[in-house]
Amino acid sequence: MTGEELCTKLYQRMTAEQEQYRNWLLGQPPADILNHAAEYTVREDIVMEMLALELPEAQTRALLKSKTPLADVYKEWNKVETHHMDDVRDVIDARADAVIRAEKEKGQREGR
Repeated sequence: MTGEELCTKLYQRMTAEQEQYRNWLLGQPPADILNHAAEYTVREDIVMEMLALELPEAQTRALLKSKTPLADVYKEWNKVETHHMDDVRDVIDARADAVIRAEKEKGQREGR
């Protein structure tokens, strides 16, 4: 199997794994679905990235050894400290500053 075929196989396996997780999740009570919403989203992001990512053959083969490569990658992702909340704060600050600037410019135009 070529490296590209291995990547395709891994992507397909992760997609099937996510579909199985989705079907399980949809059978849960609404409160449980909400509790798993972030996990579902990150898993979707992992699958999406696998479509674009060109892993070296050795890494692809390593992930294919797992029965649940998506769950394994998610578990590792969950251990990593991200800057998500810093990004959220930055966007809040930037939006607030943009509104202040717009109001100030509007006031200056109206004052002329």
